[in-house]
Amino acid sequence: MASPSAIVIGAGPAGLGTAAELKRSGFDVTVIDKADRVGSSWTRHYDRLHLHTARRFSSLPGSPIPASRGQWVARADFVDYLDGYAKQNELSLRLGTTATSVTRVGDAWRVTTTGGSLSADIVVVATGYNHTPYIPDWTGLDSYRGTVVHSSEYRSPGALGAKNVLVIGTGNSGAEIAADLAEGGATVQLSVRTTPNIVPRSVAGLPNQYLVLSINPLPRGARDVLSAAVQRLVIGDLTKYGIPKAPRGIATQMERDDVTPTIDVGLVAALKAGKVTVVPTIDHFTADAVHLVDGTTLTPDAIVVATGYTRALETLVGDLDVIGEKGRPRVNADQQLAEHPGLYFIGYSNPITGNIRQLKIDAIRIAKDAARQRVI
Repeated sequence: MASPSAIVIGAGPAGLGTAAELKRSGFDVTVIDKADRVGSSWTRHYDRLHLHTARRFSSLPGSPIPASRGQWVARADFVDYLDGYAKQNELSLRLGTTATSVTRVGDAWRVTTTGGSLSADIVVVATGYNHTPYIPDWTGLDSYRGTVVHSSEYRSPGALGAKNVLVIGTGNSGAEIAADLAEGGATVQLSVRTTPNIVPRSVAGLPNQYLVLSINPLPRGARDVLSAAVQRLVIGDLTKYGIPKAPRGIATQMERDDVTPTIDVGLVAALKAGKVTVVPTIDHFTADAVHLVDGTTLTPDAIVVATGYTRALETLVGDLDVIGEKGRPRVNADQQLAEHPGLYFIGYSNPITGNIRQLKIDAIRIAKDAARQRVI
């Protein structure tokens, strides 16, 4: 009897981990990705990037990241790890192939791609939480003649080649890019719309992720109180530097507003040293200037827009009524919609306990559920 088939869409950490687990569960797995290599999005991140999660919690199923990579794994090392993971697990890859739609045909799933159609018993969508760069539709942006790049295009201070830079957004990318530019000698202004909850990456040498995992079972209010105490102790009051206390606690802001805390890997030091200056949010653009809501006008050499990404699942699965709030799937991991048996989604939960850690857990859950469904 032929092995049941599975198609995994996306050759990033989520897709690779799930494909390996499905293969170990007896499935004949094909991984599809529009890029020409695995982990392609990680190859395009800025040079300075290291994982914000500890090495121990950043590996995929069945293959720990070697201790030689250090506590905080560098971007290039993680790319090498993903490449090695695909080879170690002998995954069947169809790279340079874009999946354009997923439809149900009889008792099977059909994935239409730029290289033809494939059918399978199982389809796992793992195209990524940060899929398509998002830039707000600010008034006048189309007529602005200055240099504007999304954070996904930023590599290093030298590559940007600007001395006076406006960074828009205080999420993890914006905060780290601002610090990177400041350390590279640029004058940096950081535009803040939503006051971030800034947390340390480690406390007394121990990754903050350990603390998050230890308090995560507690009620939300207790998590807010405990994390606020760590913020006061390690980060301190940043009000005089333009970043007052966030209106919500870390857990509340995450659960109600879908805003993750900003992990400090240099921003706080740059603020205190006066190398990064906080400015208000954007009001509009004119041909040669950026106008802020307080009436201030800026003329930076370059603007880095760190306003996040969209999931961009509408084209792929928009006809299946599976997309919920903020473009996320209505189900995650081993959860199933009754009308869509065998269709799974992974990598869209973005939990505070660490996204890659959750990918590993969810990949195992999907493979177990798929194997269970096979024998029913």
